[in-house]
Amino acid sequence: MTKSRELGSRGEDTAAEYLERVGYRILDRNWRRRAGEIDIVAESDDVVAIVEVKTRTGLGAGHPFEAVTPSKAARLGRLAYAWSAEHHVGGRRLRIDVIGITVGTTGELVVEHLQGLGA
Repeated sequence: MTKSRELGSRGEDTAAEYLERVGYRILDRNWRRRAGEIDIVAESDDVVAIVEVKTRTGLGAGHPFEAVTPSKAARLGRLAYAWSAEHHVGGRRLRIDVIGITVGTTGELVVEHLQGLGA
């Protein structure tokens, strides 16, 4: 596994642990289709959150949230509807979230949660 994949996997695990700690229930991870992948699907109350996780070793290439471009956000929206249709979530609200994880100077992971991309 490449260092980049290891970092991404560590970030996704950290994001899932964070979501559970703040009261979400993980419904799915790494759901893949030809159009792309959803990192995490989690629920809290009446909301199903489609969560994109971006992990960075620093801010030299920009904040992790900046990596979610308008085209990436649109693709996540299409994937969200495909996931919800396949899993019959009915009248529950779908929301696109981004979790940005940055590795701090001492190796600690800093987690930021943006709820409702574009909101």
